[in-house]
Amino acid sequence: MNARKQVPANTPVTRRPSRLAAWLDHHVFSLVASLGRLAAKPWAALLTIGVMAVALALPLGLWVMLGNAERFVGDVQEARRIDLFLKPGIDVDRARALAGELQARADVASVDVRTPEQGLASLRGASGLDEALQVIGENPLPSLLVVSPAGDELALADTLRGLPEADVVQHDAAWRERLDGWLRFGTRFAWALAVLLGVGALLVVGNTVRLDIQQRREEISVLQQLGATDGFIRRPFLYLGACYGVLAGAVALAVLTAVDWSLRPPLLALAQSYGSDFTLQGFSLSHAALVVVGAGALGWLGAGLVTGQTLRQTRATDT
Repeated sequence: MNARKQVPANTPVTRRPSRLAAWLDHHVFSLVASLGRLAAKPWAALLTIGVMAVALALPLGLWVMLGNAERFVGDVQEARRIDLFLKPGIDVDRARALAGELQARADVASVDVRTPEQGLASLRGASGLDEALQVIGENPLPSLLVVSPAGDELALADTLRGLPEADVVQHDAAWRERLDGWLRFGTRFAWALAVLLGVGALLVVGNTVRLDIQQRREEISVLQQLGATDGFIRRPFLYLGACYGVLAGAVALAVLTAVDWSLRPPLLALAQSYGSDFTLQGFSLSHAALVVVGAGALGWLGAGLVTGQTLRQTRATDT
């Protein structure tokens, strides 16, 4: 009888790591190795990150500017008043009665009555034409109703023009339409600029990764001969491109934040001089995180395109 070999009870049992654990370990190793390669060449890494940061900051800054302009236009459109100048023969009592009738309409938010005396006092204080107004003698100004619409302002303006007491209805919406057109053009221009500079960022990352691949060409050739897959070889370079992108996105956000802080005090003083509380609004935390993730994905894509092409060329050369 064959004697069965006895295994001591205290002998440790070695288990081979699962494929998932090995895959995760290589991802962690690739990320750490990529950070180490960045730290090994700080000046070259800073140059690449700086170029990518500028390429990202330009369209992002334009988007922020357009977003603030849209907020400002929204604030202006909320104060879209209609000035209804009554005929000279309409007295103040009739003007107030007409204001009450308009206030009862569903498409009118509020009506403010300004008497000829109030208009004359405002004109004297704003224009400095005291001597000319004294020469005129009699107050030439009519009563004014300042109407704030609650619905369609264009339809309300047409209705006010049809009133028998109406003399002049001042309502200029054309400038807002032109401003909306400029904002739409700016948005389209921002997208075009983002595409062009995004391609530039891809080329920067791709060229940097390509140089790193050329320096490790012999190592890659040995790994290919040992049967390593393209995914295994490509993974460290993908993480390298992603690290470039994430750091460039963070630098771009830091630059835009510094510009925002430097522009807020003079803009706030300018807005307060016009009686407005408008302030610049930068990136929220969610938008900032989206920028960083998007920049990392851009770096990952650039590295993936260059690495895949280089690996195919290397296999063709070896064969």
